[in-house]
Amino acid sequence: MDSLLETLSAIADAVKKAVDLIPTLEERGKDLGMGADGTSTSEVDKIAENTVLDYIARHNVPLNVLSEEIGYVDNGYEEVLVLDPIDGTSNCIAGVPMFTISMAVGRSKLSDIHTAYLRNLTTGEAMWALRGKGAYKDGKQVHVRDLNPRDMFMMIYLGNGADPKAFALAKRVHSSRSYGCASIEMALVAEGQADGFYMHSENFNRGIRVVDIAASYLLLKEAGGHVFDLEGNPLDMPFSLEARSSFFACGQPELFDFAVNGHPFIKKDRKYGLLVNPNVPKAKEYVERAYSCLKGQDVVVDPVAGEMLGIQSVPVSDMDVDIIVTIGGDGTILRTAMSNSAAIVGINAGGVGFLAEIDIDDIEEGLARLIRGEFSIDERFKLDTFYNGKKLEPAVNETVVHTDTVGKIRQFKVYVDGRLATELRADGIIISTPTGSTCYAMSLGAPIIDPNVNAFVIVPMAAYKFACRPIVVPADADITVECVLDRGCLLVIDGQAEHQVPGQVKIDFQRSKEKVRFVMFGKDFYSRVREKLVNAI
Repeated sequence: MDSLLETLSAIADAVKKAVDLIPTLEERGKDLGMGADGTSTSEVDKIAENTVLDYIARHNVPLNVLSEEIGYVDNGYEEVLVLDPIDGTSNCIAGVPMFTISMAVGRSKLSDIHTAYLRNLTTGEAMWALRGKGAYKDGKQVHVRDLNPRDMFMMIYLGNGADPKAFALAKRVHSSRSYGCASIEMALVAEGQADGFYMHSENFNRGIRVVDIAASYLLLKEAGGHVFDLEGNPLDMPFSLEARSSFFACGQPELFDFAVNGHPFIKKDRKYGLLVNPNVPKAKEYVERAYSCLKGQDVVVDPVAGEMLGIQSVPVSDMDVDIIVTIGGDGTILRTAMSNSAAIVGINAGGVGFLAEIDIDDIEEGLARLIRGEFSIDERFKLDTFYNGKKLEPAVNETVVHTDTVGKIRQFKVYVDGRLATELRADGIIISTPTGSTCYAMSLGAPIIDPNVNAFVIVPMAAYKFACRPIVVPADADITVECVLDRGCLLVIDGQAEHQVPGQVKIDFQRSKEKVRFVMFGKDFYSRVREKLVNAI
């Protein structure tokens, strides 16, 4: 064993002896006041911490210390022992055999930890890791397990500070547990006993601290696992008791989107579709590049791409795939979503390409990330349109009710849940989803709506009265547009499907049960707005 690991093991021995000398559980739990981390300190916490500090002082161990109770101790060295003397204090006080001493060594943050040691102080089981040399339990190397969606076992924080999404996740997996000891729960993922550990606190002050997970972080990474923040980025935290975080630790990265975003699980052996807008300049070159990246995968192509590549093809509507890769602009993505329910990732060979995730210069890098599973799925609701007793194509962006004659105004009444909301004369009206709020609706002065907001926006088009402004309504509202005059209109859905309607009719709109799914590589909505709608203009 490495000499530093031997030192950490000896420290754990000393702490075990000290804890065992406490005569009763009641004595273990005696409240001694507030610790440096802002939580109460019990006698067992303080005795364990003092034992570590005493060992370091007596044996001249060249480490500073960051500990849960005392805070930061500067001993004049470059490296820091990140210590939780008792992780799972409530378990320890209650006599539940799930509490540990957790120790990790690094300089300033999680990502530079190079040594970790964890011991269950009841069972004596010990785990350790050295960066680049694997993770071990009682001398045997451990690895994360492969994912079986039908037998998913998850560790989930379900304490009184847990976010409601944690309880929702517990209902979606085959089995789950909450042990009240983050180091053990992450270690179970590292040794292949659990698929993931979801820690989501609705209160910042109840978030995880670096001392809680420093050791198990390296153990999991060395066992082949991953630790993400809830935005899907690799988790990193400074060596500070002020920092708090919610996070998701897992053995396989493709589990993130299912667990954190609540989206359907996309299996590892994915099937891909590839299609291209034939009007894109250099379309053949882009198709060849994309298809080359997907070689070795289970992939089908649409007739246009098939002709360019000289291979068999399948119409988009008949593609039985998990993810469709589109080459074109937002219109290509919308056409695809109208004819297939697979998740979509767009390669932007069009204009703004707000919905596209991969720039044309990044085809190879983007598709490599797709194949590796380094993505999440953003699931958004669609809009249903009903006319003359018939349900029309669901819209991802918007449905437009527009005069069918250029330069001829129409009169409309708009009802929300049966109540008259507005009456106006205009060229038309847009009913837009949050996804569509960055498109046609935005060009008419409607607000940009975060896709997580449950709402529609009703937008007048060239209204005669300036006072006719966009109206934001709940997504569960029933919206009706009445074409008052005996003059025809056009229904245009996502700019792809058109339906002629006569005058003096009513058209109904509701939130659809269908959803569209976009592959995302981590860029947040507001960064996308800045880059594609603000800075690019």
